[in-house]
Amino acid sequence: MFKQIMAVLSLLTIIGCSEPDAPSFGQMLGSDDGQFEEVKSGRNLSFPEDHQAHNDFRQEWWYLTANLQDAEGREYGIQWTQFRLAVSSEAPANKNGWQSQQIFMAHSAITTPNTHLADEKWSRQHPEIADVSSQPLRVFIDDWQWTSTTNDLFPATLDVASNQFGYQLSLTRTAPYQKQGDEGYSEKSADGKVASYYYSQPFIDVNGTVSINGESHQVSGQGWIDREWSSQFLLDSQQGWDWFAIRLDEVTSLVVFQLRDAATGQASYSYGRLMYKDGRGITLTQNDLELSAAQQTIIEGQSYPTQWILKVVSQGINVKLSALNPNAKMPLSVPYWEGPIIVEGSHQGRGYMELTGY
Repeated sequence: MFKQIMAVLSLLTIIGCSEPDAPSFGQMLGSDDGQFEEVKSGRNLSFPEDHQAHNDFRQEWWYLTANLQDAEGREYGIQWTQFRLAVSSEAPANKNGWQSQQIFMAHSAITTPNTHLADEKWSRQHPEIADVSSQPLRVFIDDWQWTSTTNDLFPATLDVASNQFGYQLSLTRTAPYQKQGDEGYSEKSADGKVASYYYSQPFIDVNGTVSINGESHQVSGQGWIDREWSSQFLLDSQQGWDWFAIRLDEVTSLVVFQLRDAATGQASYSYGRLMYKDGRGITLTQNDLELSAAQQTIIEGQSYPTQWILKVVSQGINVKLSALNPNAKMPLSVPYWEGPIIVEGSHQGRGYMELTGY
């Protein structure tokens, strides 16, 4: 999803902008110095052009999750995200290929019911090392690469190799892209003061190989990619978010997220959209959504809500969302929780969950 503020926090740590008391996600992303392009309603998202990087905005991400199975029915969750962060709006004075105002970071992970492994990479922009390029589309840091056969996101391959895990996946889209919010203009606060451009592809066929500690498995399943960019994602009063990518059946997906207030820890803004494989969608109001934590998991002294109850009364949805592996904390520069979920109740399915700011 619009997830990855982790990039900003991690990069600020790298360049030495740390504080004794860790600020909230909103404090880190809740300011706009006016150097970068502003997100405005009425912009017409265009494909394949908007698959490319938007360097006039402060940050963006390409974010894939997938729920996969091998021939024995064993389940695997896959996550890969590449972030772009502009540290300055001004182009470098010396364009020698090594100076750039753009920094890239990538996160990757694999999750099973008993295992959770994660890794990260970061790099300055360089056409041979880390970049987003066209003809065909490629999003990469070193050997972590999303490589399309065209200027569209699909069909594509995703290759990730880390010390303990890796995956080589083929991805094809089977539906139109879904524009979140108002034709891609996605508000992130009740007062509408902050927003992003945001679109999704929740219907991806995935096939390939995953490896864990040297053991390879042939897998297949369904994937979901979110694309999002902005210059200010949150208010400084917002603490973090809870995000859910849910497959209700073969032709229906549901995205739900809520942003939490830093002072109270309670949800201050929520959003949902039902998405159908034929391209139709229904945007849900905050009054449609009832989301409550049902179970907590303590990881390294921190509590994460790893089971939730979600009701969308107007659509007849009443489901329990449970982590496949409750211990799926991402032990990266800035920790957060992310992993596959089991959907039970009025609908049966699988999905993904991300929890930040805890």
